[in-house]
Amino acid sequence: MKKLGVAVAMLMSIWAFAFSAVAQEEKSAEQLLQEMQAAYQTLNFELTFIEVSQGHLEPKLLTRGHLDGQVMTHLTHLNGRPREFVQRNNETSFFDANQGGYTLEGANLPGLFYRLQTTSLANLLERYDAVSAGRSRVLGRVAQIVRLVPKSKSYYGYMLWLDQDTGLLLKLDTLNEGTEVVEQSMGVALNVTEQPSPLIAELKDASLPAVMTTADIYPALPQASPWHLGWVPEGFSIRAQDKHKLPVTEQPVDYVMLSNGLVDVSVYVRKNRANSDSQQQLIRQGATHLLTMMNPARVEVTVVGAIPADTAHKLAESVELSTTP
Repeated sequence: MKKLGVAVAMLMSIWAFAFSAVAQEEKSAEQLLQEMQAAYQTLNFELTFIEVSQGHLEPKLLTRGHLDGQVMTHLTHLNGRPREFVQRNNETSFFDANQGGYTLEGANLPGLFYRLQTTSLANLLERYDAVSAGRSRVLGRVAQIVRLVPKSKSYYGYMLWLDQDTGLLLKLDTLNEGTEVVEQSMGVALNVTEQPSPLIAELKDASLPAVMTTADIYPALPQASPWHLGWVPEGFSIRAQDKHKLPVTEQPVDYVMLSNGLVDVSVYVRKNRANSDSQQQLIRQGATHLLTMMNPARVEVTVVGAIPADTAHKLAESVELSTTP
């Protein structure tokens, strides 16, 4: 018991020294975010993490490395049906056991965890107040905490845990207006190396699907949309708009994609079908809401995105008939 007490005392003194040492060099929240993005862009690492959404756990492995002037990233889902993503410089390949594979130029890896580390910091700080919130521990490592407070109630806030030594993002909480956690990504194993992993060398020479455009996947119809959004959340702008047929069902829809740089929101609009059920449907999966409703203009609207339910409702209700051809 005496030896145990001494060990505990030594451990506490070590942590007290560590926290007092780092406290001597305080950094602003903006500096910490800059270091996070620089670490993601320059380091060779493997991060195993778990995404937690309404009790559902989704383990993933992120591998990133640099070789012969190229930067490559591999993301794979470790449970369930095989799903993986390969990013080689500015081209991202998507593989799904149910759909096969395709490559898009200029596309990003899916999810907020990656957007935060690659998005324009200047644009991010236009929409969120960054606040340093002290330190904690993740993966047995000291982590700096940064909170992103939204400047509008139309979207969520976030809490980030950044590795004290490397700057890498280790944990991410998505917070609603009441600061309750609605979704979480949390690292469980991190390996930072001088040389890239052998997987990176394989990706460099791998044969990937030919590069496609979004129009190749969702062929646009020539007709102009008769509808438009009467309201767009503060900080969001329209990034894409077309008319295409949905995969599988082949149903024609008008499509609008909004983004604030971190979050993309898709809005699908189609004419009221005869004898259609006007009952609205709202489904939440973690931070993402899927809302389908018949709005006041008697048009069926579906909104999908990691936004609060009130924002999704307001978007759907704002769809109205265009006054100009």
